[in-house]
Amino acid sequence: MRIAEVTRNTLETQISVSINLDGTGVSKLASGLGFFDHMLDQIARHGMMDIRVEAKGDLHIDAHHTVEDIGISLGLAFAKAIGDKKGVRRYGHAYVPLDEALSRVVLDLSGRPGLEFRVAFKRAQIGDFDVDLIHEFFQGFVNHAMVTLHVDNLFGNNAHHQAETIFKAFGRALRMAVEEDIRMAGIMPSTKGSL
Repeated sequence: MRIAEVTRNTLETQISVSINLDGTGVSKLASGLGFFDHMLDQIARHGMMDIRVEAKGDLHIDAHHTVEDIGISLGLAFAKAIGDKKGVRRYGHAYVPLDEALSRVVLDLSGRPGLEFRVAFKRAQIGDFDVDLIHEFFQGFVNHAMVTLHVDNLFGNNAHHQAETIFKAFGRALRMAVEEDIRMAGIMPSTKGSL
């Protein structure tokens, strides 16, 4: 079973996350940020992964530390759960529409962290959630999951729709990348011999 749990405690946040890469899309989320929990649920649901997040952060300051540290913790848990990556597809991609919005996410379980994030949100806040924090979440994730991630919002006039298509596409691309490739059974999907 590709399952992992990570606990991360700092002076700013106390976070516990778990992930089951072969789950059924069930999530149990308590970040203290309703909109962000809604986005994390998209990853679980569309990625067919079970994700649990319990976070206490310095939300009296703002949501930055909480969102970034959840990204870091989820990235660490993902890296533990995926293991040596033998026999997986390695690459994943997805296009997801929601009404007028359309996003594309492409990723590589490369062992090298990299983020290209091309999203021009139509407003700075979704409710009381600062959209800049979406970039911070993905930066924290890729730095600790050791993946290369390209996120492009191609169309969108509604910031909520833009964000939701990004998280849904991310979940679907991640699901594709971690799937077992029968033709690659037991084989490392890299000419280097490691990822």
